[in-house]
Amino acid sequence: MNLNESIKVWDLPLRLFHWLLVAGFFIAYLTEEELLNVHVWAGYTVAGLLVFRLIWGFVGNEYARFSGFLCSPMKSVNYLKDLAALKTKRYIGHNPAGAAMIVLLMISLLCTVLTGFAVYGADQAAGPLASIGSGNEKMWEETHEFFANFTLLLVFLHVVGVAIESYIHRENLARAMVNGYKKITVDSEHKAQDK
Repeated sequence: MNLNESIKVWDLPLRLFHWLLVAGFFIAYLTEEELLNVHVWAGYTVAGLLVFRLIWGFVGNEYARFSGFLCSPMKSVNYLKDLAALKTKRYIGHNPAGAAMIVLLMISLLCTVLTGFAVYGADQAAGPLASIGSGNEKMWEETHEFFANFTLLLVFLHVVGVAIESYIHRENLARAMVNGYKKITVDSEHKAQDK
């Protein structure tokens, strides 16, 4: 086997989801109240993307399906310990830390979107949660802000993790999320199956 062979891992729908989610989140994060319509539409976009990812987690390719990468929290913790020692196994798809990050990001983004809908409902008497938000606008705003900032922290940790993994395994993981391809090595082929 040629050690420089590559395999298509991230399909086009998953890559589009990833980068549209990045754009949607940051547009929403940066616009807040100054450009309320843009903020709200970015929030709706993020909500739609989360629904898509949930569906794609069951019908997408083997690397996109939840069954292909979700693992126990202990496996993710052990992987992070190995990462701290710069001795992680290489996975073709998501590694255990990436799996945990996907779950955390999806939960945090969902909470951000839902509390955003509640804020919008309380403030504008509009949106899918208009009836829930009324009377509790301050609480919803604070909760929405908390989850938006928590999501930003998770994004930062995700980028740091990608950078570290790219360094350890001598592979540009950000480029893989653009073109969909990752290198195959004999070592990674066996370790990738080691779920």
